[in-house]
Amino acid sequence: MDLQSRAGPGRLETSAPAFAASISGNIKAPAIYGESDIKRITEWVTMRDGIRLATHLHLPPVTPAPCIVVRSPYGRDRYETISTAFCQRGYVTVCQDVRGTGDSEPDSWDFYVYEWEDSFDFVEWIVRQPWYDGFIGSMGGSYDGGTQFCMASHPKMSAIAPEVAGLGLAPSHGVRFHMFLNAYSRTIGRGKDKVTISYAEMEALMREETLATGYFNEPMDAKLPEALLSHWPALKAVPEANRRHWLWMNYNSLPAAERAASLKLALDEDPFTFNSTTRLNTIFGHAVDPDALLFPRSSAAQLCRSIQAPALFITGWYDWCLGDTLCTWEHVIEHGSERARKYSRLLITPSAHNVPGYHEGDHDVAALRRTYRGAENLELLQFWYSAAREDRLGSIPPVTYYLMGANEWRISSAWPPPEAEARRLYLAPGGTLASSPASESEGSDSYTYDPDDPTPTLGGSILSTVYRAGSVDIAAIHQRPDVLTYTTDILKDDLDVAGPIKLIVFASSSAVETDFYGRLTDVFPDGRAIQLQSGVLRTRYRDNGNATMDADAVYRFEIDMWATANRFRAGHRLRLDISSADFPKFQRNRNRGGTPGPSIKATQTVFHGGQYSSHLLISVI
Repeated sequence: MDLQSRAGPGRLETSAPAFAASISGNIKAPAIYGESDIKRITEWVTMRDGIRLATHLHLPPVTPAPCIVVRSPYGRDRYETISTAFCQRGYVTVCQDVRGTGDSEPDSWDFYVYEWEDSFDFVEWIVRQPWYDGFIGSMGGSYDGGTQFCMASHPKMSAIAPEVAGLGLAPSHGVRFHMFLNAYSRTIGRGKDKVTISYAEMEALMREETLATGYFNEPMDAKLPEALLSHWPALKAVPEANRRHWLWMNYNSLPAAERAASLKLALDEDPFTFNSTTRLNTIFGHAVDPDALLFPRSSAAQLCRSIQAPALFITGWYDWCLGDTLCTWEHVIEHGSERARKYSRLLITPSAHNVPGYHEGDHDVAALRRTYRGAENLELLQFWYSAAREDRLGSIPPVTYYLMGANEWRISSAWPPPEAEARRLYLAPGGTLASSPASESEGSDSYTYDPDDPTPTLGGSILSTVYRAGSVDIAAIHQRPDVLTYTTDILKDDLDVAGPIKLIVFASSSAVETDFYGRLTDVFPDGRAIQLQSGVLRTRYRDNGNATMDADAVYRFEIDMWATANRFRAGHRLRLDISSADFPKFQRNRNRGGTPGPSIKATQTVFHGGQYSSHLLISVI
């Protein structure tokens, strides 16, 4: 039986040992050249609008040769180690500072906007070079993963390996990040307001400012700026309810310079920064994820069809972009080009965005101490690109994921795993989580959410150098009066959960609008509550709308909690907690529905039983 047909809920180490070894870094491809044999030069690559981008080349002694490329706002030197290693193994490596960063022109950086066209032009330049042998792979994560997808729109791109990145396709909950966006916007790239200290230093310096800000209170009926209506006269003929969608589709039809100009006009900001993305709701509506700005499209299907190269998607259970990566994977497998559909692969690790994520047992398990980013992926990337060059991508399992708690790599023929079955766990009286709904007489639990004393962020899927990401113990948070908890009985047998998680909660609020968060934890016998995954819903956006609530009404809210893969061992318990903040990771809701004034405390009531049987949907192997 071949690997493709037997791919299922098996263990990776026995089903695909070479691929497993590459993930762990145990395959060591020998260098064929010494470091002194490598030639390093800088080129200036001209884009279609005349802007020149600084581009560093590592050239092996023998060319033409296959290429590994990267486009990044974080400086070409960041990739020196892995670029040298690839070059010693016979690859040309090409590292480019994206426009407005590093040594590239111009003197300021507009976040995301130019990468689609610049990435295509970059590949177009490579294919004209004498050292190019016909193969182009790529590397990098987060922003640099996004530029890989942009490069993959060029038909000459051979394969890509984006880490912790997607196409901005996941349904957006409209709740924008707050944690240290200002620090990022002020330290990365070029511009008049930039500082010369590092992002990590700036994040620490801004901690008190971050904790004192981050209130959300946008008006429900916010009007578009008059400047936009004047700039686009056709908007005045569009019904007001459709104007934001018109703007978004129009934005996607524009060339890069006009896209940048329209954002600056709409937000009255120059340059357009990462921090600017928190204001996009007022222009395009809440459903447009900021990452979507990287990828102009007429539709999600059209965008996926434009991705020509197969991708090795590398993400982690604690990555703050996990939801979009999984959504992008599903869309590419359904709508991508033939090569992308057939040969793209998904790898889900136990990591966070750029640090280890699952910490339980990390002293004993090497896989838990890895970041699965950058130079740590050298052997994995070499395996992937060797397989691409030798037409062996079909030998790699379609989906490989880490089963936390069991500390095992698993493979599957698809994501979500076809063998996973949906199981409901019902909220019940006494803070219990039960396999069957409560009686017909509805019960409820209440708490008070105070925006000025929000439930704090503690670990989870965050990006921070101040807070520890990943599987931290949040048992102390469960003692707060603004958190409800629901816990199963002690498990008699191991329970493997692998796949999507969704919370269906029936609730009311004394506020006209508010937020609801759900979070899943693994409760250990010693009482530790180890965070696994979470999700959020802003009530004004329920049913994809934009409306207030009535205090005496009960609403059905569906909260996407993305996915996880975890073995809840015998003796453990599953716990769901519900609150109304995860701050400062996300902005906190003032509960005012956009009316002026100070924060308002809200009484939140969660119902269970009868027609209001709130429940958690998990995927069980």
